[in-house]
Amino acid sequence: MLIGFAVPVAGAWATPANQVLIAQQAEELGYHSVWTLQRLLVPAAGAGREAAENYRNVPDPLVTLAYLAGRTERVRLGVAIVNMPFMAPPVLAKQAATLDHVSGGRLDLGLGLGWMPEEFAAAGVPMERRGARAEEYLAALRTLWGDEVSEYHGEFYDVPASLAEPKPLQYPEPPILLGGTAEPALRRAGRLAAGWVSSSRADLAGIGRSIDVVREEAEKAGRDASALRFVCRGAVRVREAGLPDRAPLTGSHEEIRADFDDLAARGVTELFVDLNFDPELTGPDADPWDSMFLAREALQAFAPRL
Repeated sequence: MLIGFAVPVAGAWATPANQVLIAQQAEELGYHSVWTLQRLLVPAAGAGREAAENYRNVPDPLVTLAYLAGRTERVRLGVAIVNMPFMAPPVLAKQAATLDHVSGGRLDLGLGLGWMPEEFAAAGVPMERRGARAEEYLAALRTLWGDEVSEYHGEFYDVPASLAEPKPLQYPEPPILLGGTAEPALRRAGRLAAGWVSSSRADLAGIGRSIDVVREEAEKAGRDASALRFVCRGAVRVREAGLPDRAPLTGSHEEIRADFDDLAARGVTELFVDLNFDPELTGPDADPWDSMFLAREALQAFAPRL
């Protein structure tokens, strides 16, 4: 199982300097990848207020990866995820292709449907029929990336006959990893994507069942299920050892590393350590210096070379 690490992307510690430090150290330690996430905005009040505590100070994920591309050489650069409804297909196609060139072909593109009503309202798109929109979105992306003359006409998206360049450096396209936990989303990943990426709220005890659904759908579509990637966003929380009723990926460094082995046995092919969902590092009272100290300890403890 390949191991990656998420750079600081939420909270006071999410600064360009800290992102570069983590990305460069991850590369030196042999990590396979570094990761970002997308959050357009968070509600200031109401039922979504809890999300505001988890997603403060979140920078744009693709701009961040472009910056990290210029400060690293080998580590792959992943986003989990960009929500398709918030960007027109030609805009994302252009940005992703450019980022693929800037990084020397190191982009892993996670895509999803979105879930926060306030973001849909601000982006001016409806939440209804997101799955149907996603099917068209991927088709539009692929003509923009793959065809000399790109053209797509659907219910939701329309691309007139156009020349869309540059094409991505990776051929035929940057790996697309689809997110989602509902069965239709899992089956969509099996039919249409290079793999699936789990969310921070995924039930890790049941992740094997989700992987099986993706594989089953890939086989039904005549695809090689063994070639698919299954990426786990590891929402790690480092705590003292021996906690009662310990949740997966929570506990001491040694306990968490043992959880890695369990996830690999369930079919996960890649896992990236993500400390951005630990309120002790990203909450409003967290000290950025302390957060970085703990993150660098975790980088050493979970390094693949160990």
